[in-house]
Amino acid sequence: MTPSPHQADEAEARVHDFIAIGLGPFNLGLACLTDPIPGLDGLFLDDQPDFTWHPGMLLEDSTLQTPFLSDLVTLADPTSPYSFLNYLKESGRLYSFYIRESFYPLRAEFSDYCRWAAHRLGDTVRFGHRVTSVTYDEADGLYTVGADHLPDGTRRTFRTAKLVLGTGTPPHLPEPVRDLGGDLIHNSRYLGRKEALQKKSSITLVGSGQSAAEIYYDLLQDIDRHGYTLTWATRSPRFFPLEYTKLTLEMTSPEYVDYFHSLPADTRDRLVASQKNLYKGINSELIDAIFDLLYQKNRLAPCPTRLMTNTALTDASYDEADGTYALGLRQEEQKRDFTLTTEGLILATGYRYQRPAFLDPVADRIEWDTQGRFAVRRDYRIDNADSAGGEIYVQNAELHTHGFAAPDLGMAAYRNSCIIRELLGHEHYAVEKAIAFQEFAAPFALQNDEEAP
Repeated sequence: MTPSPHQADEAEARVHDFIAIGLGPFNLGLACLTDPIPGLDGLFLDDQPDFTWHPGMLLEDSTLQTPFLSDLVTLADPTSPYSFLNYLKESGRLYSFYIRESFYPLRAEFSDYCRWAAHRLGDTVRFGHRVTSVTYDEADGLYTVGADHLPDGTRRTFRTAKLVLGTGTPPHLPEPVRDLGGDLIHNSRYLGRKEALQKKSSITLVGSGQSAAEIYYDLLQDIDRHGYTLTWATRSPRFFPLEYTKLTLEMTSPEYVDYFHSLPADTRDRLVASQKNLYKGINSELIDAIFDLLYQKNRLAPCPTRLMTNTALTDASYDEADGTYALGLRQEEQKRDFTLTTEGLILATGYRYQRPAFLDPVADRIEWDTQGRFAVRRDYRIDNADSAGGEIYVQNAELHTHGFAAPDLGMAAYRNSCIIRELLGHEHYAVEKAIAFQEFAAPFALQNDEEAP
């Protein structure tokens, strides 16, 4: 997928209809859905040498929390050759998946599927290209995207009429542990550091959600063989299961996104804070598996592990001499502070969107809200009213404007269908308007205290 020098020169000379920056599952889905559309010329740039998706969390038995229908394309185009089922067929595993009788693919399997799809796209996808600048030329009405071609160190530029930003959400570390030193890790690096962690006498896991639960379960399985003590501290008042009932799932729908987007910004922010168990909870089967494993481990003697809820990380220090961390913790309900010493430290503290620095030269062409975030319109664009309109779109940067459907794989094909409609000026893939049985807003006739008909 690396073009020859001649191809590179030719590619830099042409004007693309759009350039997508970043290649996670969301922009990869856009690549797959735009690939068969005649006359729509897109280019996808990513700084990785190949497709990668949370490699540090591809535990052997971990599964997606969404069904296989939430692949790159199916909910927009069930006939697409880029579907997960076609990947299984071509890899000779379709019947095995059928016999397995589970809607939920292994996470490593989904990563392999995405890599398979990326390799089918040809030079539409350019890995090893780190975007460092985006500028706008008023004269020709085009954006110039500057990128370092990492394999050979050359500088390349590409021109386009529109942009789609899919740069993802980088790992977040809480303030007390930033620049702390030592060998602490964010959970995104877990598998690469697992062996070194298990050589320590104590391991502490801080955080909540599915990733924290998967790591705890993984380390708990080996606790007898390695002899470490294992602590899991979470600020959450309990180990919240992911709410996955069918009427709740209707909140990942066009109607709910319409409703959420129409609310005042402060109301939306309060809702996002209160809805974390709808998209950051733990699979209920995993919660039960953890309890069952704890039951087994404690049958003959107390297992050297602790689970501490309502416990917030407030302070931390690192002793380089003995290689230990002193964690300042606070039991939130009791308002009691205490200290925990540990050799190994894993932060399962999530991901947060960061505005890419390469957007600085075009910041005046972007609409911002009062908190300095993208003011994302309902159609996923962020360019301001002073521009020509419909120029810059975002993927998974709209949690504050579109709600928890933003990071949901099941809504990715819908969002891409909307973006493609805007890129083309007409609807290529059917964009669902209403799928839910329930109503989220007050009926129009009842607003302003009017009586129902």
